[in-house]
Amino acid sequence: MGSEPTKRRGSQYAISASVYEASCEAYKHKGNTSGFYYIDVDGSGPIKPQLIYCNMSDKAWMVIQHNNTELTKLKTSSGINQHLAHFNYSADAEQIQAIITQAEYCEQELSYHCKKSRLLNTPDGTPFTWWLGRAGEAHMYWGGAVPGSQQCACGLQDNCVHPEHFCNCDADSKEWSNDSGLLSHKEHLPVAALAVGDISRSGSEAAYRVGPLQCYGDSNFWNAAYFNKETSYLHFPTFHGELSADISFLFKTSSSSGVFLENLGIKDFIRIELSSPNQVAFSFDVGNGPFEVKVETPAALNDNRWHHVRAERNVKEASLHVDHHPAAVQKAPADGHIHLQLNSQLFVGGTASRQKGFLGCIRSLKLNGKTLDLEERAEITPGVTPGCPGHCSSYGGLCQNHGTCVENYNGFTCDCSLSPFTGTFCHKDVSAFFKPGTSVTYTFKEPYELNRNISALSSSIYSDLTLRGENISLSFRTSQAPALLLYVNSYYREYLAVLLNRNGHLDIKYKLQHNRDAEVFRASARNLANGQLHRVSIQRLTETLSIQVDQHAKEDFNLTSDTEFNAIKSIVIGKVHESGEVDPEIGRLNALGFTGCLSVVQFNSISPLKAALLYPDTSPVIVTGPLTESSCGSSLPSNPYAAETTHSLTDHVGTVGAGEPIVNAINSDSALIGGVIAVVIFVSLAALAVMARFLYRRKETFQTQEPKAGKTDDSPETPFNTDPNSQSIISDNQKEYFI
Repeated sequence: MGSEPTKRRGSQYAISASVYEASCEAYKHKGNTSGFYYIDVDGSGPIKPQLIYCNMSDKAWMVIQHNNTELTKLKTSSGINQHLAHFNYSADAEQIQAIITQAEYCEQELSYHCKKSRLLNTPDGTPFTWWLGRAGEAHMYWGGAVPGSQQCACGLQDNCVHPEHFCNCDADSKEWSNDSGLLSHKEHLPVAALAVGDISRSGSEAAYRVGPLQCYGDSNFWNAAYFNKETSYLHFPTFHGELSADISFLFKTSSSSGVFLENLGIKDFIRIELSSPNQVAFSFDVGNGPFEVKVETPAALNDNRWHHVRAERNVKEASLHVDHHPAAVQKAPADGHIHLQLNSQLFVGGTASRQKGFLGCIRSLKLNGKTLDLEERAEITPGVTPGCPGHCSSYGGLCQNHGTCVENYNGFTCDCSLSPFTGTFCHKDVSAFFKPGTSVTYTFKEPYELNRNISALSSSIYSDLTLRGENISLSFRTSQAPALLLYVNSYYREYLAVLLNRNGHLDIKYKLQHNRDAEVFRASARNLANGQLHRVSIQRLTETLSIQVDQHAKEDFNLTSDTEFNAIKSIVIGKVHESGEVDPEIGRLNALGFTGCLSVVQFNSISPLKAALLYPDTSPVIVTGPLTESSCGSSLPSNPYAAETTHSLTDHVGTVGAGEPIVNAINSDSALIGGVIAVVIFVSLAALAVMARFLYRRKETFQTQEPKAGKTDDSPETPFNTDPNSQSIISDNQKEYFI
């Protein structure tokens, strides 16, 4: 499997910067999705990098596994009054402590399922069960309660099934109950051991679960200060970098120049500055005269976006890195002075002379692996504000497929509500495999003039609008022809159908005028019922219709009938379950249903498949037949360890279960180390994925008669016309349903 990565260190002659990021938060802001990454919590410090799973969901969660995160059942043990379980984590104690210290928030699930097995007794009595924290101290409170309370979540919230007890399990019921919740007091985490005490009586049964340690946020990564006056600066104790210096930070500014930091000695000095819009300079003097290293960039750096700077100096050389541009490296003078002797304060954002001050933001400033608390000093310094706004200007481009960047105090999130995609960056397609009887129907209420139920809720969606254009996109994979892919009908018997004819060609069928036959528009692409993934984009604005299939050129057509689509009734994918009058040809296609994959389906602002799979309880969707989320819409081999996952913990508060807990077939004294298993699985699957990709490409080279597959999931959607008339089709009061 290979040895663990190590840092480049060992003496003052080696530059010791880490090649890994310090948190999942940092990886997220480089555009990385969920997966295993090496985390180096202290940069150039002594702690080794550790392979950790990053769950990029609503937050960038760092997930640290231990040897038994499954629900483990215990049965009555004659002569044994206590069961003791120890938990071995995939990171060592020093790494875990550093991760918890820099994290904004940490949590760990703690669950106890019981049948005639008491948990904590009462706050005044001796507890039957307790757990050890990071420092080896015993704790007598349970998940969801506060430290020192000797209570469970239900006791704190006053909702235990038996109010006289502070835990559900303390009622000593003969029926299965449970107490579950989250431990979030960082100083006590992680759980090192668990002692379960009330399992020796006849009929006693219990099960416990200690979840993985999970943390999000990086207080060092977002520690920032905003300098709004040229004469303002922050000051810190003298920087001690006599033989080696490793300085890194991020900045953004709209000014053409300014000093990032400066520290003076009697003769020596060290300084990093933006000397021009396209140049960063690192200069110092160790007694040999001024020494300067510069990096010129092709694009201006004063674009109000975040830029990364790393300056390093040792007795042999000095280097300067700016973003991903080539580094500048210069050898130190031979037979000269080597000690950098400084004695003044370290100035950040300015100089001792108050000249050439910096205007803008600086964050994540690290000197020899230690982060300076810029926010703490900014709180008490005039002209400097803690924190920094405007992250979307730098990171908004990470939001794909029409996802919009939402500004947070620390970082950003991508809002995917108007996109058929999901995931951290709206990059993950939403797909499902359809069987002949499967149907997803997104239904609208009748228009006001047709509705007779005057008591209908005002928040319901009514179809009292007229469409003069549509934006439609979907991906599909099928071997069926003919096939109905998408069907949109109205209360006035108008309809739009997207279908494959008997030859597998794509037809778009419009009937917008009751006294005229439907118009059919056929794309020139070859047989699309070939089992490969195809992407279709359809755009209509009044009488002009455009169709694009995969990467083929867009084709334009003109409608000759009416151009108004009135009072939409429903959007259907899969089999149409409607008893009303249906066009005979549509009826013949519909009788077959649809067998295959549908993915990222969107009609204007509505994503019916996403609504059905992810938000079935809050969207006006009806699902008939089997429908489960699938990766069938992906054009790349799937890698389960790089797949998006959702952070979800069951039973966050104390509840009572109706039956026996479901447990995995796992022995409670299992000593398998979760991190080692994870690494082995990850490496094996990665190798399989590479082999699968190689074989897939070889196969494609022989299929010269087949059209090429569509774009990969991570590429942006094919842009539609952004004409305001075609984008404002749906009224504002309906946006809550447009998932």
